[in-house]
Amino acid sequence: MPELRPTGVERRTFLRYAGVVGAAAAITASVSACGGPSSTGDGASDSGTGTGTGTIEAGLSYALSTGFDPMTTSGATPYAANMHIFEGLVDLDPVTLEARPALATGMPQKINATTYRATLRDGATFHDGSAVTADDVVFSFERILDPDNASLMAQFVPFIDTVEAVDTKTVEFKLKYAFALFPSRISVARIVPKKIVEADAKGFDAKPVGSGPYKFVEAIREDKIVFAQHAAYNGSHPAKAEKMIWRLISDSSARVSAMQSGRVQAIEDVPYIDVAGLSATAKTESVQSFGLLFLMFNTADKRFADKRVRQALHYALDTEKIIKTALIGNATAATGYVPTTHPDYHPAATVYTHDLAKAKKLLAEAGVGKLKFTVLLTDTGWVKDVAPLIKESWAAAGVEATLSIAQSAAQYAKIDSGDFEVLVAPGDPSVFGNDADLLLRWFYYGFWPENRYGWSKTAAYKQVKQLLDKAAQAADDAARKQLWGQVTDLVAEEAALYPIFHRKLPTAWSEKGLSGFAPLPTTGLSFLDVGRA
Repeated sequence: MPELRPTGVERRTFLRYAGVVGAAAAITASVSACGGPSSTGDGASDSGTGTGTGTIEAGLSYALSTGFDPMTTSGATPYAANMHIFEGLVDLDPVTLEARPALATGMPQKINATTYRATLRDGATFHDGSAVTADDVVFSFERILDPDNASLMAQFVPFIDTVEAVDTKTVEFKLKYAFALFPSRISVARIVPKKIVEADAKGFDAKPVGSGPYKFVEAIREDKIVFAQHAAYNGSHPAKAEKMIWRLISDSSARVSAMQSGRVQAIEDVPYIDVAGLSATAKTESVQSFGLLFLMFNTADKRFADKRVRQALHYALDTEKIIKTALIGNATAATGYVPTTHPDYHPAATVYTHDLAKAKKLLAEAGVGKLKFTVLLTDTGWVKDVAPLIKESWAAAGVEATLSIAQSAAQYAKIDSGDFEVLVAPGDPSVFGNDADLLLRWFYYGFWPENRYGWSKTAAYKQVKQLLDKAAQAADDAARKQLWGQVTDLVAEEAALYPIFHRKLPTAWSEKGLSGFAPLPTTGLSFLDVGRA
């Protein structure tokens, strides 16, 4: 069987991360361009009639930690922005996470078991006015598949063999093997203008150009992102506002104040303690998400190479108390890799309930005496609220944990250099897609196990890869789910990286200020099909 992912991607992803963060750092005082870098193509300027009116202002909780290139961006805020700037052949509905045609006239047509075709809608244009062509589609997929580019999206499309332009409007995909989830999975690939990216890839990363309903105007790190409607957009989800301004407000109190004062019409990541109070002046809703808080161990450390130690630290956690106290009930303790509301939910054979006696017994069996270590945590508001309760739980089991809380970028720099013992952090790959194959591959296939928690040489990891590869090629849904269930049981038992809980995402918005708005089950906000009321 052929390698199911381009070789070298895992090794180079960290280097690519560094480059992307560097590009984002270049977005300093202001990087603005109404349409981004100039096109080298022959495209007319926007000539359509925009229907959006007014300005939408929103409060986002994360600063710009990466650039905007959809091939590599991993930042929550630029990824959310890209939902408005770019289109794929197929996109996911931001609220339901169901696949729907975007640049394509319909879902990809199956020619045979390993061949699909997609046709572009007539009149689609990039923000510089140039036409979207099949060549742009081929280029967008090929740059993802090129291992030298270390694209984050490559791990999600290992089944693609070739992509060819049949004519200016039609693209044909040849697969290495039959993959039933193909039509929805290609939503991970956003279509970019070939000539612009080839001319200045770094400039494109800082000033993106897509074909979506909104075009990029300006970004100022830790301040704002500004968008304007793409007047020539002719797809199904035109901009309903003339302009958008996303205020990047990492301080939770300032974000709540901005909502209460009417400065913004919506905010994400409402502090749990403020949900009830904010409900008096705004609509608030908490949506169950895949988004998890996970516990990850450096398995290269002898203490954590023994899965009994890892299991013990999970059993020691009083997760229900943590959820009730720090999150005011806005989370669900993990009983599997995905939450119980997920269509691919499988109850894990190992469920970590609070059991101090079992935790102590496992530590004793592993020959661990006085266990002491430093746990890295990210400085997200709700994570900081959880941190002392985690420390308290472990202390009750006789474990001494020193808390080290810092920005995400700083913590992952330590992790990627191998300088860590334990990590507690949030994660949510469901922004890329919501099927179990994609969600499992993010943490258990490739970059994370091979470069972050040192699991690559274990028999368990080899088994996980084999099971996921077998599931990818399974002919029917029942067989796939059965194999995904085996993976869930295995990663739960091993607990090298495993969720503590899946949280609910609280969002607030003004029903008087916005029409058509709905909260998301993922990080970020969406204003597709949303206008000023």
